[in-house]
Amino acid sequence: MKELLTRNECSAMRGIAILAIMLHNYCHWLRGIVRENEYTWQLSKADQLWQYILNPDEQLPLHLVSFFGHYGVPVFLFLSGFGLVKKYEQGKLPEVGLWRFVRYNYLKLFRIFIVGFVIFTMLDAFTPGMHRYTWTAVVAMLGMFANLLEDPSHVVWPGPYWYFSITLQLYIFYRLIYYRWRHWGVVVGMIALCWLWQLSCQDDAVLLERLRYNLIGGMLPFGMGILMARFIPTLGTKNSSTSEAAKPSAHVGNQTFFDKRSGKAERPNWEYLLALLLAVVLIVVLSFSFQGWLWVPMLIVVGTIALVKLMPEWMLKYSVWLGSISAAIFVTHPLVRKIFVRPYLYDDLYAGLLLYIVATLFLSWLMKKVIDQLPSPKL
Repeated sequence: MKELLTRNECSAMRGIAILAIMLHNYCHWLRGIVRENEYTWQLSKADQLWQYILNPDEQLPLHLVSFFGHYGVPVFLFLSGFGLVKKYEQGKLPEVGLWRFVRYNYLKLFRIFIVGFVIFTMLDAFTPGMHRYTWTAVVAMLGMFANLLEDPSHVVWPGPYWYFSITLQLYIFYRLIYYRWRHWGVVVGMIALCWLWQLSCQDDAVLLERLRYNLIGGMLPFGMGILMARFIPTLGTKNSSTSEAAKPSAHVGNQTFFDKRSGKAERPNWEYLLALLLAVVLIVVLSFSFQGWLWVPMLIVVGTIALVKLMPEWMLKYSVWLGSISAAIFVTHPLVRKIFVRPYLYDDLYAGLLLYIVATLFLSWLMKKVIDQLPSPKL
């Protein structure tokens, strides 16, 4: 038996997720590239992508990343739910009161948020296309409740920072509901309720967008993380001995994970390969219907877990490194995009993308050093 997800595998999942988000948030700004169905759903976008798949050209990778890259967010939400259970339920922490819990997790997020937000707003102020904030938007951004305001897509700027608000909402929801009532039916019931609420909004794009900006839209992957941490703690494996089973380690951030898997790469299990292939096929197929689209995040999580399990050791190493600086990448990539996307909006698309990737990774490495110097909150 081995742990469901080792510490390195969780970090690798974060690496894959942040790479997808980073590339998506650049590519979907490029002219002529198909846009995603993220907060609302339009069949025309899926049809457009299918036409590009049937008639591929050199821009096909940009179309695919633009359309599917935002699904890195459900992977992060899954890992948040998974980590909360590992830390607060299966760890050795005593029961934590609501105020201490919220304060600690808000300050953890704010410590990452504030560095990127300050640098971005200063850069944004003297570059073309400056965003003018209202004072309420600034307060809401700093308080991490901007998603709750009307028309959140025009309040949250830079756009990717909406993630801080939804994460804080889910943390609070966990402490109020899931931490107190740990029956699997509570989680499943909330997932079903949130699904039905979104399902009822097929003809109301405005309401659907607001729901998906908030915890209603993130409950499925977050709930999966809760359920898998509680009820699927280990997996059987044909290629690992008991001595190789992962041992508990110290928590990272607000998540407790496990020691890295053995130094020797395991032979991939056919079950993971089948799960990955099936997930990819279903992700594409379900993207063509509104009802199916609501369940795609679940398949994204399954596919990402299978992909990490299949990775050779050398690929896992690079994914783990990306995961280790994922928070810095998240707050850094919007300001790098602001610099590079405009000059390469219409042509030399791959040149602009390559410059964006190199600059983002280098500056994120530096940004992590800055974030690490800030005081860490105490629980």
